[in-house]
Amino acid sequence: MSTPKALRQPLSLRIGSAAFLIFWCLLAAFPIFWIGVMSFKVPVDAFAPNPLDVIFGPETRARGKGLSILDIVVGLVVLWWASRIAMRQLPKLVEKYSPFGLVALGWIVAALAFGVAFVVVFFGILPPVMGFLNNITGPLGVTVLGLTTEHYVAVWVENEFWRNFMNSLIVTTGVVTISLTVGTLAGYGLARSGSNIAFWILIIALIFRALPHSVLVAGYLPVFVNSAEILRPILGESAPTLYGKPFAVIAVLVSINQPFTIWMLRSFFQNIPTDLDEAARVDGCTHFQAFRWVIMPVMWPGVITTGLFSFLLAYNDFLVTSLLLDAQNQTMVPSIVGYFNRETTTTDQVEAVAAAVSITAPLFLLVMVFQRQIVSGLTAGAVKG
Repeated sequence: MSTPKALRQPLSLRIGSAAFLIFWCLLAAFPIFWIGVMSFKVPVDAFAPNPLDVIFGPETRARGKGLSILDIVVGLVVLWWASRIAMRQLPKLVEKYSPFGLVALGWIVAALAFGVAFVVVFFGILPPVMGFLNNITGPLGVTVLGLTTEHYVAVWVENEFWRNFMNSLIVTTGVVTISLTVGTLAGYGLARSGSNIAFWILIIALIFRALPHSVLVAGYLPVFVNSAEILRPILGESAPTLYGKPFAVIAVLVSINQPFTIWMLRSFFQNIPTDLDEAARVDGCTHFQAFRWVIMPVMWPGVITTGLFSFLLAYNDFLVTSLLLDAQNQTMVPSIVGYFNRETTTTDQVEAVAAAVSITAPLFLLVMVFQRQIVSGLTAGAVKG
């Protein structure tokens, strides 16, 4: 469908808009690209004053660690196929094989399985295969780009960064599950309520959401620190101390995130015609059955979009997790600061960069897997109201 002539932008405006968009994308992508390059170099190359030395890594290549032309070509092909499968094939497989009513669980299982399979293939199977091919392909197998994964091995194995990953997984899963469960029920009830009280409840929730996180942490901190004494009359001597445990962070982050979740989901429910509810009621459904079997299947794009925002809040949080978790239960974002709390060397700094790059991988995976639902959710009115 062509744009009406009266609405067409002049050529100068289109060129200016495109140039600004390209500049903004490059500006936003550059830090991610640069730390990604640094994380695969030895410290001498990672902090070299010459940008070309950082990119090509002559010292890294001199130590026999790098990629050949064949490695680069095969690696790009594998990445292209992986992204294609994630964006096109994976959604079809989830819709086809997920049990009825358990699509969300199907997405979680599929995303985890895809992530594990990618790591096994790209980092486990591909390197030895390419090593054999490089030995028999002559000039194509000569190292041209310095690259090493030793910093990732040090971070994940020697420094046990996988423990921080598991803590982040516990916190984000708890926050997303509770936020969406409460948010869908509250959003549906407020969207279908004809009372003015619903409006004022949402206003109060929005005010609560606007409070600085430090205020909420300061209010919850004494309760968590003294939780054993508070719970001892109820649970006896076995009363736990909540301070330093992931459950404390989950409770605070849910409190922070819940008003925003309710606002978003309420906007979605308001865009769903009430005729669907009425038709379900006429067919004999209760209010909850109409919500579960008629409204929720239509709401999945909105739920996934809202869940992504909840995930980002919990996954990227620094203040709450650093104040309420001890060293054994730290999540990934605060733990990176620990690389700079001791006598920092250049190796420590490159390992911190490798850890920072590692935490971006799940975000890219989520966006690739759920891109259709996210776009559908945003265009369906999730950011309205």
